[in-house]
Amino acid sequence: MSFNFLFSADISDLSKNVLVDEQLQPAFKEVKSKKFFNPFLLIALLVLLMIGLFLFFNSSIENKMEAVSPIGNNEKSILVGPTPFPFQEMTIPYLREKVYDSDLSELEQVSTNANYTTYLTSYESDGFRINGLLLRPSGVEPDGGWPSIVFVHGYIPPTLYKTLGPQYDDYISYLARQGFVVFKIDLRGHDSSEGEPGGGYFGSDYITDTLNAYSALQNTDFVNSEAIGLWGHSMAGNVLLRSFATKPDIPAVVIWAGAVYSYTDREKYGINDNSYRPPAPSDSPSQSRRRDLFEKYGDGTSQNEFWKMVAPTNYLDDLRGAIQIHHAVDDTVVNIGYSRDLNALLDKTDVEHELIEYSTGGHNISGANFTNAMQATAEFYKKYLR
Repeated sequence: MSFNFLFSADISDLSKNVLVDEQLQPAFKEVKSKKFFNPFLLIALLVLLMIGLFLFFNSSIENKMEAVSPIGNNEKSILVGPTPFPFQEMTIPYLREKVYDSDLSELEQVSTNANYTTYLTSYESDGFRINGLLLRPSGVEPDGGWPSIVFVHGYIPPTLYKTLGPQYDDYISYLARQGFVVFKIDLRGHDSSEGEPGGGYFGSDYITDTLNAYSALQNTDFVNSEAIGLWGHSMAGNVLLRSFATKPDIPAVVIWAGAVYSYTDREKYGINDNSYRPPAPSDSPSQSRRRDLFEKYGDGTSQNEFWKMVAPTNYLDDLRGAIQIHHAVDDTVVNIGYSRDLNALLDKTDVEHELIEYSTGGHNISGANFTNAMQATAEFYKKYLR
């Protein structure tokens, strides 16, 4: 199915551009030279003039229709007009036009061992300083630089999140030991990262933070700029798939227990996270903004024109990289149906993808299956980040 929407088109001042066809000029001269003239001739001239206006108007609109998405000639690309509309910064077409350009700040060593060295560093995103933990493998750097991973955390109450916290230590250390530079970023508003934590599903700040981190790694001299992947958990599943839809040439994306891809799936499965805390007081700018969003467009379950441009599942045909999805059947926080539905949509595309299910492990795929999941993740990156 092809989704094509145009919100608006600017119309130039027609009065300055309408020209009378040269073939009509003799008729005008004839009318002017006669004291009396046939009224039917005047009517005919007016009809011709109106036809000319219509043709000009139609041509003007066609010339101003521009696809925001620069990705090929995909029939499923969604068009949006040049005139701004509320919350357009959440849409994939808008995010594709945005510039992501950042650099890592000075690396501050935290610790080192036989396998990797850990550093604190930061980068800029929308004018905010975003902090992160970077693990650099030991040993001889490969020709072209190390393959790398932008590691995006799942939902943790921003006031409890810590850069050096234990939540993802086992994940990032495993990947670093496999020979990857791992950059675990603190999304804005978490720990000492600047900015306000706006949440993952109903904003675009975290997508911007992710893609600016990607750019920062690309601009790092010890990283292979063509071998950078994304890893995300839970809430970050939405963040990663939207980032992937924005930048379809990312070579490898791995999602563990992700949620909310089509937005209609949110109504279908919900999320059962007892740790959730509203990202800010009810009278804060971000909470007010979310209320305004829902009032104008609904909560995403209606899939009107706006939400179709937000949902990354409408852009799967554009993806050029590969995606691997992990989910435990006994996950009580995020229903495995999210991953199964996404996998079914990917089955209809040419995108390289796989869904790996685990009988146990819960939301974090812990216990006996953790090593299995990490090993499959590392092998996937080794295949596509080269």
